[in-house]
Amino acid sequence: MSTLSRRLGALAVAATLVASVSACSSGGGSGSADDSSLDKSIILITPTAVGSNNFLKLAVEGAKAAGKANGAKVDVYESKDPASIQQNVDEAVRAAPDVIIGVSFSVLDQVTAAAADNPDQQFLLIDTSAEKPTANLTAAVFKEYESNYLIGVEAGLLTKTNSIGAIGALDTPFVHRWIDPFFAGATSVNPAVKTTQQYVGGDNPFGDQARAKAQAQIIADSGADYVNAAASAGNLGVFEAAAAGSFKAFGVDSNQCLESPGNVVDNSIKRVDVAVENAVKDIFAGNGGGFKSYGLAEGGVGVTGLDDDVASSKCLIADHPDVIEKVKAVRDQIVSGAISVKDPVAAG
Repeated sequence: MSTLSRRLGALAVAATLVASVSACSSGGGSGSADDSSLDKSIILITPTAVGSNNFLKLAVEGAKAAGKANGAKVDVYESKDPASIQQNVDEAVRAAPDVIIGVSFSVLDQVTAAAADNPDQQFLLIDTSAEKPTANLTAAVFKEYESNYLIGVEAGLLTKTNSIGAIGALDTPFVHRWIDPFFAGATSVNPAVKTTQQYVGGDNPFGDQARAKAQAQIIADSGADYVNAAASAGNLGVFEAAAAGSFKAFGVDSNQCLESPGNVVDNSIKRVDVAVENAVKDIFAGNGGGFKSYGLAEGGVGVTGLDDDVASSKCLIADHPDVIEKVKAVRDQIVSGAISVKDPVAAG
């Protein structure tokens, strides 16, 4: 149980407290030596255990950075399933922190309902937004399709077989933000490219490494020599297949080249930490509500290949400075509006 939860013990009904303890765990404070001296607080709720999920790790880092910047204590409630998400939301509401952060579409319904029922509590949704948000609900979303277009350009320029693939966790419009733009970017520079896609599915589509590896092998067997991995924690399985096979992979969210050196070309980065920190700052300044979309222009998405430290990134793209220069030019065209990348979600 978190320190914040223990302070609620005298106020909460014992049976309810026991139920909520089984659902959440604390990810630590804001980095202050004495959290008790802080008069502000933030609670971040994840849809699953943080574990090896780079997306969730970035969200936690952003919350802790926001806590440090705003003098706020930070608690992380890690959920296990939909029932524990609801328990964690309920406990967070009872704790009444300055901001409750919910991460991903998996917590959308619970957080949206809690915001409507608790108008004096500030809520923040990361990577999703409500159709009819209340004034106390802020959302930060991303233009993942822009960065995936860029790594698609890389794949189109690098492929030797003129065949590329993508593996997604699920066949949904949101996951297609990693697939359709990847293919579009590739064909924009290499119209001869053929594309193949597979989906992990099953009971654990965002974490099943074995199924992700098997689906990646199917793509490799089709002749693809570059594969975009959009299977969340299942990406490690894709990288295992890449290490044993004849293709190279692309990672997501953070620099996954470090997790499988020699097998990952580049990454479509989603700077979740930046979005969390900025959104919390706005809420503390009294500018909460509405939503902000983070794309290439806002610095919310990008690719490792365009970072200043690409030479030490262990990404294979570092060996192709000519490709990096071409990708940089495409990035600038997207930012200027000269190139418009279609959003699969908006397209339905």
